[in-house]
Amino acid sequence: MKLSLIVPMYNEAAIIENSVRVYHEALCADVPDHELVLVDDGSTDDSAARVEALGLPNVRVIRYAPNQGKGNAVKTGMLAATGEIRMFLDADVAYGTDVIRQAAALLAENPDKAMVIGSRPLHPEGYAGYTLLRKLASETYIKVLNVVGGFRLSDSQCGCKAYRGAAAEAIFARTETKGFAFDFETILLAQKLGFGILEMPVKIVNHRDSKVHVFRDTLHMLAELRQIKKRVKKG
Repeated sequence: MKLSLIVPMYNEAAIIENSVRVYHEALCADVPDHELVLVDDGSTDDSAARVEALGLPNVRVIRYAPNQGKGNAVKTGMLAATGEIRMFLDADVAYGTDVIRQAAALLAENPDKAMVIGSRPLHPEGYAGYTLLRKLASETYIKVLNVVGGFRLSDSQCGCKAYRGAAAEAIFARTETKGFAFDFETILLAQKLGFGILEMPVKIVNHRDSKVHVFRDTLHMLAELRQIKKRVKKG
């Protein structure tokens, strides 16, 4: 079964070469049939050129400009991918590479499920390395958004999700959200379309400063989430 790993990137020149090597090595070791799809979300640095210069097999870069947002980058990668399983992870390898094999195994073991969502709260070391303030802010942020969204999921915003290919195509063909709130839209669409969802315990193994500003972005997300709910409800 082919697995496509999608990695959105925006101005990641400082880390992207090492990250691509790490992901590529893991895929070659654990997934005989695979592709690594980097989606350059309108970077103003040479992120894409650095990836292409590596010349690694089964690695391709999709470019567009200007910058649209993470949601648009993931959507572009999901719809361009060809794998029976399609997964996205962040450019900083925050959750390591074991999650690739684990997510694929979960889908193989649960044929009635179509989507796997990583969850930090479900892992005993999910927030290891976080400062107390950052942990509390992250947990509060997720809980508030989940309550408003009406989700019974422990970590809707986790940057580790995998889909069966058919589910990915059905979901992302309908998404309109280009920014960070796209996770909510994919979950709401998955539920509306009747796709079963699994949660998978994950932990952060590589830390870097978050691009999300908790208080400012929470208010923005709440407004966007209400719009998404109305849009999905209307079908």
